[in-house]
Amino acid sequence: MYKLAQHNKIIKSIFTLGLKKVKHSITISIALLVSVLINLPRLLSLYDVLGEPTKSFASASVKDIIVRFIFLSIFSWVVLQFNTNWKYYLYNISKVTKIIITVLCNIIWFFVATEAFQYGYEILTSSDMNKSESAIFYFVYFVVLLILVFISGILRYQIIHQQDLVEKELLKQQSLQNELMALKNQINPHFLFNSLNSLNSLVRGNKPATTFVNNLSFMYRYILQSASQDMVTLSEELKFLDSYIYLITTRYRNRFSIDIEIKESMMQEKIPALALQLLVENAVKHNEISQINPLNVKIYTEMHNIIVENVLRPRTTFVESTGHGLANLDKRYVMLKKKHIVLSNSNNIFKVKLPLD
Repeated sequence: MYKLAQHNKIIKSIFTLGLKKVKHSITISIALLVSVLINLPRLLSLYDVLGEPTKSFASASVKDIIVRFIFLSIFSWVVLQFNTNWKYYLYNISKVTKIIITVLCNIIWFFVATEAFQYGYEILTSSDMNKSESAIFYFVYFVVLLILVFISGILRYQIIHQQDLVEKELLKQQSLQNELMALKNQINPHFLFNSLNSLNSLVRGNKPATTFVNNLSFMYRYILQSASQDMVTLSEELKFLDSYIYLITTRYRNRFSIDIEIKESMMQEKIPALALQLLVENAVKHNEISQINPLNVKIYTEMHNIIVENVLRPRTTFVESTGHGLANLDKRYVMLKKKHIVLSNSNNIFKVKLPLD
C-alpha cells in the first residue's frame, strides 16, 4: 500500500490508457492538406492557371511556395498535436486552468510561428513581404489556427466516443461474467451462513464470541449485497465499517484505534461500496501494530471530501498483497464518479482523499 510511487504509477497508467492518442499519421495528413489548400491559389497563379496574377500573388515563385508550404505544415502539425494529444497530459489540473493554458499556448505559438516565418522567409527567399502581404499572412495564419483548433476538438470527440463504446462493451461483458460467477457460487453463501449459525449456537454462552460471529455474519451479508450495487451511502458504509472495526479491535485490542468524524450533513452522500473498509484494511495490513507503535486511523471530512489517514510505519515482515488495492479503487472512482482518488505522503502521514461530489 505504501509504495506510493508504485501506486501512483499504476493509477496514472490506468488513466493514460483511457487517453488514447490521435495517430500521428492523421495529424500529419491534415497539416499537409491544410498547407496544400492554403498555398494552392499561389501555386495556380505561378503557372497562370488563374490568368493574370493578383497583387497578393505577384511575388509567387517556386522557392516562395516551398518555404510557405513547409512553414505552414509545421505550424499546422504543432497546433494539431498540442490540441489533440499533448494538452491531455495535463489531467491533474482544473478545467478552467486547462482552458487558460490551452488559449495561452495557442496564442504564444501563433506569434512565435509567424515571427519565425517572416524572419526565415527573408533569409531563404532573399525578399521581404510588404505591409499588405504581411497583414494577409497574419490573417490567414490566425484563421488556420481557429480551424485547426476546431478540427482538434472533433478528433478528440471521436476518440472519446469510441472509448465510451469500448468501455460500455467491456462493462457489459464484465456484468455477464459476474452474473455467471454469481450463479456458480450460489450455494456458497448458504453454506457459510449455515456454518456461522452453527458456530453461533456453539458459542451462545460466550458473549464476546457471539458478538464476533454476528459482526462477521453482518459483514458477509453486506459484501454480498454490495455486489449488486456500485454505490452506497456513507451511512451504510460506516455501519459496515463498525463491524469490521470490531473484528480488528478483537484481534489487536488497544494496539489499534480509529477516529471517525463525519459531518451528519454528508451521511447521505454516496461512495463506491467497501471503499472505506479497503483503506482501513490496507492500513492494518501494511503498518506495524504493536504496544510501542499502535496504529491509529483517522477518517474525517475536509471540504467535500472524505480523508483517511494514518502515520506511516511500514511492517518489517513480509506482507502478502497484490499491490493493486488503491489502483482498483481509483479505477472504480473514475468509472462511477468520473474523478480520481488523491494520494499523499508528507511528514510521514499517508493520506487518501475520496471526492464526494
